[in-house]
Amino acid sequence: TQIMRFGCLGSGSKGNAWLVQAGDTCVMVDCGFGPVEAGKRLARLGLAVDDVDAILLTHEHSDHARGVAQLAGRARCSVWLTHGSHAMLDASGKAPTSACIIEAQPSFDIGDLRITPYPVPHDAREPMQFVFSDGARKFGLLTDAGHVTWHMEQVLGDCDALALECNHDIAQLQAGSYPLALKRRILGRFGHLDNAAAAALLHKIAGSRLKHVVAAHLSEHNNAPELARAALAGALGCEHDWIGVADQETGLDWREI
Repeated sequence: TQIMRFGCLGSGSKGNAWLVQAGDTCVMVDCGFGPVEAGKRLARLGLAVDDVDAILLTHEHSDHARGVAQLAGRARCSVWLTHGSHAMLDASGKAPTSACIIEAQPSFDIGDLRITPYPVPHDAREPMQFVFSDGARKFGLLTDAGHVTWHMEQVLGDCDALALECNHDIAQLQAGSYPLALKRRILGRFGHLDNAAAAALLHKIAGSRLKHVVAAHLSEHNNAPELARAALAGALGCEHDWIGVADQETGLDWREI
């Protein structure tokens, strides 16, 4: 039987990129790294730029979109994104040449992967996150959202693996040195999920099939891996070290589902 796996090239405010592979298909979600840096990070996971069959974009913020157009050009692959994300990139002259617009369809296929986009509340033009399936297994990805909606709970339920945003610890953010306006943005309903919010979501949606949980998009200034781990482990009642953390520098090694 074919394997399904996911990994990460880096996760955080300096650049994000995730990989999902099933059978002969490998898709990248976001590319906040330039093509040279992305190539180095792909090599760590045993891949080359040419191995990427498609890039999905969650939203247009530079830590997610910075390298998308260039990497897609080098990989000669298409970029799937919403009208809103495309319009924002187009306005700044950074739109990919081979764009596939994600319409309001419930899901679509790229090779051996079925991809279900779902809208999230974030301060971007038309942000989406994604759930991936190979027909037997499901991986849910959630990297940028200000709060959890009912629809997000429905889409992310019943997954075999989850990567959930744990951007900040509220107390650490409030006590930290960020300007007040930035703190308000992060804490707002279109900002970023904190550890406790991610844990509450996990507690609600965790099912018997869950084999992997990874904390994602941790702030380098307003969080710590052990705080994110503790929050998610508390939601599941599991050992702290069972929870993975996707790191800014080293990303996350392949996890087979």
